[in-house]
Amino acid sequence: MATEEKYLPPVHPGEILNLEFMKPLNLSQNALGKALGVPPRRINEIVHGKRGITADTAIRLSRFFGTTAQFWLNLQAEYELDCIIYEERTWKTGRFDFIKQFIPKVAAVL
Repeated sequence: MATEEKYLPPVHPGEILNLEFMKPLNLSQNALGKALGVPPRRINEIVHGKRGITADTAIRLSRFFGTTAQFWLNLQAEYELDCIIYEERTWKTGRFDFIKQFIPKVAAVL
């Protein structure tokens, strides 16, 4: 009997923001929103995985926490890629299978 592979779901950058940056500083969503000059709702939506981190928010977070904007954008990009990979592995959707048919043709030309 074959065992089914299990994969961990992707981690949203909002979870990292909350657990690694806000909680250690005992920083509320409201306080962070005010400090960044954004509506606290934006922080709430990011923390709860309902909103991504945009370039604007990345710059604000980087200046506040002393990181780089690229750090936050990389977290977001990694999350988005991981979501697609997770979906592919978990649901075996075959969403990108059509691409494989072109690989031998391209490889043969090289």
